[in-house]
Amino acid sequence: MKSTSETKILKTPDYTIHLYIDYFNKRLRVDDYRGNVNMIVQELNKAMDGYKFTKLIYFSRVEHWRQLLSIGFELEGIIKGYFNGSDNYIMTCYKENERRTSTSWLQEDAIIQSIQEKGKKMHEIKLPSQYRIRKAKTEDAVKLAELYNNVFPVYPTPMNNPEYVTKVMITGGTIFYVGECNNELVSAASAEINASLHNAEITDCATLPEHRKYGLLKRLMVELEKELKDAGIYCAFSLARALSYGMNAALFQLSYQYNGRLTNNCFIFDKIENMNVWVKDLSS
Repeated sequence: MKSTSETKILKTPDYTIHLYIDYFNKRLRVDDYRGNVNMIVQELNKAMDGYKFTKLIYFSRVEHWRQLLSIGFELEGIIKGYFNGSDNYIMTCYKENERRTSTSWLQEDAIIQSIQEKGKKMHEIKLPSQYRIRKAKTEDAVKLAELYNNVFPVYPTPMNNPEYVTKVMITGGTIFYVGECNNELVSAASAEINASLHNAEITDCATLPEHRKYGLLKRLMVELEKELKDAGIYCAFSLARALSYGMNAALFQLSYQYNGRLTNNCFIFDKIENMNVWVKDLSS
């Protein structure tokens, strides 16, 4: 299985950087760091040139985002509570105009506005008896991979590979919940847990089109949230395709807060797309 990404820790006497190197999406991301921020940025710029990546993402603590702003970064989103209760300011910079430019921005603004104006539903559709929700097991990896392959022509991680799915379940700190119809797997969502920073990303959300009228993803996310709270994880966030009305609406209905948009963030569905940032404090 060819790796589409890797993590690396760079250490010098002046700084430590936890890097996520994303070859598939041509981006470099700082997930955690300590030390001299200006020297870190110098190192990142060299790495960007070496990898020939076009987007740099810096998960910044509150103390440093203005410093990054002053040297050319921009603020694209905020994840409240990401760093063990302290906020993550998602700072970015670009190496190509094409990567920085979005032609769907106003359309995506209209989607968010429409969702917020409609407000929250008071009543849920009852789930028919042939459906059930359960926690996934490693034995589900093949069916999960088939689901992702059927829903997404392109996905930012190799979720259509059963080996990769098994790996993230066993070693990646990721839990999955699935929805079944007559014992066939038709919906799935996961929580990717960062145990050291006490946060979790709600991700890998997929439902086959013919099963989307029953709000399966919302039910899966509710179960994931229960597990996170039991584990003492209160910062939950999700990055949703900005063009997906259904996914953004589901997060809004579950009281996630819209907190920004990441431009041309990753290849998903059939092209590179903007991703909306949604955040929820599970302790409140």
